[in-house]
Amino acid sequence: MDAVRVERGTNVSRVFAILAMPALAALLTLPWWGDPGYMRLIAEMAYYVALAQLWNLLAGYAGLVSVGQQAYVGLGAYALFYLTGVWNMNVYLALLIAGPFAGLVSIPVSFAVFRLRGAYFAVGTWVMSEVFALSASLIGVLGGGSGLSLTPAILRQISPNRSARETILYLMTLAISLVVIAIVYLLLRSRHGLALTAIRDSEPASASLGVNTFRTKFIVYVVTAACTGLVGGLIFLQKLRVSPEAGFSINDWTVVVIFMVVIGGIGTIEGPIIGMLAFILLRELFADYGTIYLMLMGAIAIAVMLKAPMGIWGWVTQRYDLQLFPVGRRLAIAPAGEPAERAPAGAVPQTESHL
Repeated sequence: MDAVRVERGTNVSRVFAILAMPALAALLTLPWWGDPGYMRLIAEMAYYVALAQLWNLLAGYAGLVSVGQQAYVGLGAYALFYLTGVWNMNVYLALLIAGPFAGLVSIPVSFAVFRLRGAYFAVGTWVMSEVFALSASLIGVLGGGSGLSLTPAILRQISPNRSARETILYLMTLAISLVVIAIVYLLLRSRHGLALTAIRDSEPASASLGVNTFRTKFIVYVVTAACTGLVGGLIFLQKLRVSPEAGFSINDWTVVVIFMVVIGGIGTIEGPIIGMLAFILLRELFADYGTIYLMLMGAIAIAVMLKAPMGIWGWVTQRYDLQLFPVGRRLAIAPAGEPAERAPAGAVPQTESHL
């Protein structure tokens, strides 16, 4: 066997990283040269990407197809509004607590829903979300069915100036979206990511190889819930008001997210980003057509699932072998003069490890 080395990145991913830097710089400086309307649109795109990445981590890798993630969006939002409005807590501190609070609540929920499998698990997560929504509508201190609103005094904690406040919230949304993508990327490149990939490919086989499937899925579920709660708190910090219908909306925070992941490419980091762009484009072009817009979205989702079951990016990857966020390992022939690792017996150069 020739000397080989283990590679994580690809030429395409390196070029993408270089090109992404100026694009990211443009987004970060948008408040100083762009229109406020574009800021709000990009902020919405950012938090949808974060929610889609988290759902994709849960369903695309851990095999936990949840339709109840709106529960943690609502819990994070209500935690923020309750801590700032009732306890007079600083808004930034309350936002930091909102995420761990949602993660803490997800622990007992996980022990209940993990007893279910497949479609029963999906229905169970949706039922738990409805329980939280009904509970919020019955608790007086949470505003009952009418919900809670942020006071001007709370908003002044962010900034007394409205323009500065919008800029701060925009930058916070971008930052949280980038942090979520980084967490997912680094997690999938770690040994826990190898365990998740093994579970995705075959849970019984991964268990036979020593992967603790329950612990791995439990950790992913709790981390995903905590990050979703943080994103939910930030979303409703921009909306200034939360109610049970809005905070625990399955259409806004789960159905749309599933649509993005499915048409973009489940089980990939690039897929949710592609799916978000497709959803925003369809919405901007056809939202004025009412029910026709919803029918068109459904037809597109069905067409993509029939023609490209792995989504748009999955089709691109299979056809052109492109990876912008490579998380696997490749064996490549080492150039002469470079230190290299000797490939194990039976290894084939330029193939990706699927452990």
